[in-house]
Amino acid sequence: MVAMLLYQIVVLLSLLLFLGILLRNMIDLPGMPEHCPEQGVLVSVLVPARNEALNIERCVRSLMRQEYAPFEILVLDDDSTDATPELLRRLVVESGGKVRIVQGEALPDGWHGKSWACSQLGHQAKGELLLFTDADTTHKPDALRRTVGAMQASGADMLSLMPHQELGSFWEKLVVPLVHVILMCYLPLRFVRTSRRAAFCFANGQFILFRRECYTRINGHAAVREAIVEDVWLCKSVKKAGGTVVAFNGSDIVSCRMYHNFREIWEGFSKNLFAALGYSTPGLFVLILMISALYLVPCLFFSYALIAGEFTVSLFWLPLMQMMVALLCRIFIARIFRQSLAMTLLHVFSQVVLLAIACNSFYAIKFGKGASWKGRNYNFS
Repeated sequence: MVAMLLYQIVVLLSLLLFLGILLRNMIDLPGMPEHCPEQGVLVSVLVPARNEALNIERCVRSLMRQEYAPFEILVLDDDSTDATPELLRRLVVESGGKVRIVQGEALPDGWHGKSWACSQLGHQAKGELLLFTDADTTHKPDALRRTVGAMQASGADMLSLMPHQELGSFWEKLVVPLVHVILMCYLPLRFVRTSRRAAFCFANGQFILFRRECYTRINGHAAVREAIVEDVWLCKSVKKAGGTVVAFNGSDIVSCRMYHNFREIWEGFSKNLFAALGYSTPGLFVLILMISALYLVPCLFFSYALIAGEFTVSLFWLPLMQMMVALLCRIFIARIFRQSLAMTLLHVFSQVVLLAIACNSFYAIKFGKGASWKGRNYNFS
């Protein structure tokens, strides 16, 4: 009984620690500045696109409406087999030359597709600032102006932000918010800027702004050519080169619809999860144990206590407190990032799905064809 009590206390203290990190991160993840110049240095907005017929028009049109000058828009067609090339040609005409198409070259051995596409865009860009943004993003008219202002005010070499995640289907609402849980509860964001340690890195590939000098110094995306989670590894490269990275809450200026159904969620998260752990089997094992201990086991203890009628501190009250702290974290995150409050009640089920994805990610890399995305398979483990 003593061992059980100690176990339950350790779990509760761990959850309280993550709640404390979350509360601090609510301060350390600032919103974008409001009052920023409408003119400044040339910004190259760089969009890799592979089979993005569903998204590319909305993305590019939102970029064309930016309240900032001067800027250029370069979109790389990465061997698309859908209507993306035709749509891009229409957008070029519509933009009056503001949009330029870069025809992607064949993917070399040892490169991840997105890194190769971004590398080609970086070489074609003319700007002093380079903004890499995904084709499934949408940008408010003041997005570029406020982002450049934030970069200038911070003096950073690399800026990334967390966009608003558009969540349509049930599965999107259940699983995608876990990205925010990982960011806000497990990573002390102030150390992203103040610490040189690679453990404290954040970047979101949906929106990353570089100073060209820094991007060149780290050898651009060639530095992360094999990285599936290239955004975080770019942050590590910048820190290693002595640069400064800053993070912002950009949910009021940029939005993104990452996935549209369960299949896309399964493939996308499976592609990234094991890779984000550096293909570390012990790291994955620790993650599975942590998720189970913090979110699943408390529910099992609580359910057993209700069924057996044993309302003891170890079996009922401490697990209840653990569940309430975990729920409180989800509620705070839902309020910050404008997510469904009702879906926070299904937090434990989202963690069950995450465990299944973790196992699939491990299996695909170790015993399958590797990570699969947009018709390509990768295995750099």
